Amino acid sequence: MKLLVINPNISDDVTALIEAEALRSAGPDTELIVRTAGHGVEYIETRFESLIAAGAVAELIAEYAHDGGAGLGHGSGLGHEDGSAAVDGVVVAAFGDPGMPALKELVDVPVIGITEAALCAAALQGHRFSIIAISDRIQAWYLDCVERFGFAGRLASIRSINQSLNSIGSVQADFKETLLALSRQAVAEDGADVVILAGAPLAGLARELEGQIPVPVVDGISAGIRMTEAVVALKSGVHRGGSFAAPPVKRRRGLSENLDAALSAAQSAHVSSPPVPATPALPSR
Repeated sequence: MKLLVINPNISDDVTALIEAEALRSAGPDTELIVRTAGHGVEYIETRFESLIAAGAVAELIAEYAHDGGAGLGHGSGLGHEDGSAAVDGVVVAAFGDPGMPALKELVDVPVIGITEAALCAAALQGHRFSIIAISDRIQAWYLDCVERFGFAGRLASIRSINQSLNSIGSVQADFKETLLALSRQAVAEDGADVVILAGAPLAGLARELEGQIPVPVVDGISAGIRMTEAVVALKSGVHRGGSFAAPPVKRRRGLSENLDAALSAAQSAHVSSPPVPATPALPSR
């Protein structure tokens, strides 16, 4: 199995943290391709920054969908002569999942964000969970994400660092004790059954804090890798209908060559797939 792991921000330090935790988490037969966004911001805190990052992530996915030697995509070659995908799944490795769930419409392999993966992992281990974040400003965006994924009723709290960051790559070293205290407060004061350490800058911290927080602790990168491996292994099929089918064909301009080609491939696969039979109406009484 081969996974494309994308850091949606431009920080190479964060990419290194992502890669280290992804390698520790991945199964022995999983190969990782770890990439950093080609444009954007150092770290993502707001909805607008997420919007910028979403485009960068889409471009990287499209690059692999378009590249015949690395491909992934809607049933057309997929990069190998035997028709198997060179990339079997994509992990969007920023909490808040920039571009999700829209990115699921672009290719025929699972595209999983670390937020949805972490929320699902937390929901399997407890009734209520708390998110520990790197800044107060980021809370509104994270709350939007929790609500979008349907977990708002199980959110105990979002607690965050309320001090200026020295460097996004050194957040763990600079604020380890603060993050530990916030996690313990979430359990003692907010009733959290599970704590999620949110964001790629905190990748790997859950391992360091093992045994110091009295409830399960979820690492977003670890959850993203393991959940994506599981979904790929399920071989559940692809979206040819429903709300995650490829976007319909229409006039467009100004897109990059890769993105335009990826969209064309997705739309071609959708059009060429057999129609879904209509559900017969129930007889009237």
